[in-house]
Amino acid sequence: MTQPLPPKTCSIDRLVTVQEDVEKVLRGEKTATRRNGRYADPGEIMELNGSRFEVTNVYQQSLGELSDEHAKMEGYETVEAYKNYILSLHAGMPWLPHMKVWVHEFRAV
Repeated sequence: MTQPLPPKTCSIDRLVTVQEDVEKVLRGEKTATRRNGRYADPGEIMELNGSRFEVTNVYQQSLGELSDEHAKMEGYETVEAYKNYILSLHAGMPWLPHMKVWVHEFRAV
């Protein structure tokens, strides 16, 4: 049995905001995004530049659990490339393997 999700901490319109990431989603290169909080419920629709994407799965994951396959869903070839990108956005943020993030997976509709 799955646990009910806690309340959202932000709204879905803030899920993917960096232009480079928006373009990756629109090209189908990015099908997941990780955030410190929960921004969407499964079934919720995100709209980017007139295209619609349905959130298909929301779950927690530690940074240490990230695989290259997860990085590819984020639009990067390797975990190291994804890590470098994230750390470039959040100056001074440590990358802690035990740190939990919320994964939001989505698909075009």
